[in-house]
Amino acid sequence: MNKRERVMAVLNGQKPDRIPSGFWLHFEKEAFFGEAAIKRHLEFFRESKTDICKIMNENLIPQDLSLKTAADWSNVKPIDTDSAYFKRQVELIKAISDAMAGEAVLVATIHGVVACASHMINGMDQYNANRQILVKHYRENPEGMKQAFRYIADYLLELTKASIEAGADGIYYAALGGERFMYTDSEFAELVRPLELEILKAATRLEGFNVLHICKEQVNLERFQGYPGTVVNWGIFADNPSLTEGKKLFPGKSLLGGLDDRSGVLVDGSEAEITAAVHAILDEMSNDSFYLGADCTLPPDIDMDRIRIAVAATESYKK
Repeated sequence: MNKRERVMAVLNGQKPDRIPSGFWLHFEKEAFFGEAAIKRHLEFFRESKTDICKIMNENLIPQDLSLKTAADWSNVKPIDTDSAYFKRQVELIKAISDAMAGEAVLVATIHGVVACASHMINGMDQYNANRQILVKHYRENPEGMKQAFRYIADYLLELTKASIEAGADGIYYAALGGERFMYTDSEFAELVRPLELEILKAATRLEGFNVLHICKEQVNLERFQGYPGTVVNWGIFADNPSLTEGKKLFPGKSLLGGLDDRSGVLVDGSEAEITAAVHAILDEMSNDSFYLGADCTLPPDIDMDRIRIAVAATESYKK
């Protein structure tokens, strides 16, 4: 099988020649945009030997310096889909799709509504500091934040549709806000869940191969039951349920993961240890619909040999 056939075999309930894999990372800033981004995506995909090509998204909704208090969320306006950052992301997807020419399944990264709200406060790398601000502001101005989140979701709906039209097979939806210590279950059900259902349903109607990535630690996975999509991924090494526990929560879904992303055997282990770890994961999951991967993005400076060893271990695995 080629890479695309292998991935789709699992999705369609067929037996692949080996378990497919999906690994990704944030590239260096010099390769966030334009030709450098296209080249780096293709290099990583081919050098790592992974089967799924995830198109990263550094074209974020810009920071809004006026968002200082809960009341400020009432002033948020609809987000422009004619913006440079929207167009850059769609152009990146189209260029990679054209270059791949059907070689692999492509998933386009969609930062979820909670992630985008965090970006609007003060950029990409401050989510852990922002999440309690988002909760505080919602509790102080629920109607204002609901309207702002509606505008974010409208933007993401258009980006999802444009991404698939540009050549992506589906989306990799990065869902945040499910942490037990953040929103309550009822707050999440009121503010976040309906919007995420809309976005994933839109991708599903377009017959996308969709990955629901449930990010961060101490997540209440039950909040995401019933979400549309085909593949589910979460951080099993981040004080969350194991793959075996999680598959009971998501019947009929394929799972992606098994390895830690920023520490552990893939980052620190020997070749023999990586191979043994992958074989143990496949022992656990070999009778299920499964893709080998990691909890989240890998370190940007990880040696490609480590990823290749993990992928090769799926070839050497004997049930």
